[in-house]
Amino acid sequence: MTALEDTALHGAATVALPLDKAFAFFTESFGTWWPAVYHIGRTGMADAIMEPRAGGRWHERGTDGSECDWGRVVAWEPPNRLVVTWQINGYWQYDPDLERAGEIEVRFTETGPGQTSVTLEHRHLDRLVAGEALRDAIVEQGGGWSAVLVRFAKTAEAQA
Repeated sequence: MTALEDTALHGAATVALPLDKAFAFFTESFGTWWPAVYHIGRTGMADAIMEPRAGGRWHERGTDGSECDWGRVVAWEPPNRLVVTWQINGYWQYDPDLERAGEIEVRFTETGPGQTSVTLEHRHLDRLVAGEALRDAIVEQGGGWSAVLVRFAKTAEAQA
């Protein structure tokens, strides 16, 4: 049993948008709210893109036009749920081997008129090469997934 077995990272935030608009902004405007410093390409990140379908790519586009995969869309269930593979190892490199992929599930739940709760679970970190280093970096250096979701919420509300 590894230190990461049965361990998942979680995050949550509330966004002042109706359910369908929250899901749409999260997925269609990914590059506008995702922190540009969180990229794995060789050049700076110009955009982060999530293709809107099961089997779609989740990737970044560099300032030089190059593209770098992060994973694939596993489940596309607007406006309630999204699942993507996390194919970035603890060395911050893309790993094409699905046997070594983690998974991120994002759920959107209407909590009131014009208000949506967004929850995230990042699981199967034990499958990743150097998964413990990746977990530590997300939690200790990046502030965890809640910090990223709060950024999403603030950006979405500012552009609404």
